[in-house]
Amino acid sequence: MKSSHGITPGLAVVLVGENPASAVYVRNKSKAAREAGFHIFDIPHSDTVSEDAFLVDIVKLNGDASVNGILVQMPLPKHIDPARIIAAVDPLKDVDGLHPLNAGRLYNGEYGMARGLVACTTLGGMMLIKEVLGENLSAKDAIVIGRSNLVGKPFAHLLLQENCTVTIAHSRTKDLPALCRRADILVAAVGRAEMVRGDWIKERATVIDVGINRVEGPGGKAQLRGDVAFAEAIEVAGAITPVPGGVGPMTIACLMRNTLVASALQAGLAQPEI
Repeated sequence: MKSSHGITPGLAVVLVGENPASAVYVRNKSKAAREAGFHIFDIPHSDTVSEDAFLVDIVKLNGDASVNGILVQMPLPKHIDPARIIAAVDPLKDVDGLHPLNAGRLYNGEYGMARGLVACTTLGGMMLIKEVLGENLSAKDAIVIGRSNLVGKPFAHLLLQENCTVTIAHSRTKDLPALCRRADILVAAVGRAEMVRGDWIKERATVIDVGINRVEGPGGKAQLRGDVAFAEAIEVAGAITPVPGGVGPMTIACLMRNTLVASALQAGLAQPEI
């Protein structure tokens, strides 16, 4: 991008408030962007910023030619509507892949692993699955536990694009363990620490654990746990992502990928094959 077109991709990372976990995520994303050679714009806001003032700043970033990607770190304070903020981001700068237009393109099959701005965690998880199972996922049974717009729904649609037979499960699903035991691919994105037990998992299944849950460990010290009981599952699964250190680094890598794709889209260039 730099040598052939004279373009240095720019990424704006917007943080509202002082949530410690969000601050760590933003720091890691900014560090990765700098290491990749991007321009990085850290945009902090007080947690008292009004929704209207916040929207004004998003509009300014939309119009800034040096900014190719806009990432709004979630969660936002309760007085700010995240759906309104996401919808305000220019779809061509939506490196989180959450804008309704980009989500619709994914659901219509226009966007997928090789093209478009796809939700970073989902894209990274799919790359891990293909690293283990190969490019052809046709006829694999897959279950996605969780139906959020951020992970569950886009993950299900990417799996459908790969010709998997997909089940989306949630809090009202009957006999969830039995459904999980059928799955060649299990994606846990429900937000409950170690909910998925080892005896729920089909032998040699590929397990993608998206959960990040803080639980009290020895001495009252907080520890991170996934949605899957890792020590149990690793005895059964063919492959499983740890928490932390599994999906998280892939999410950041795919944010870099999306920033590069966004830069190409805005310049009218062919999307890089990543």
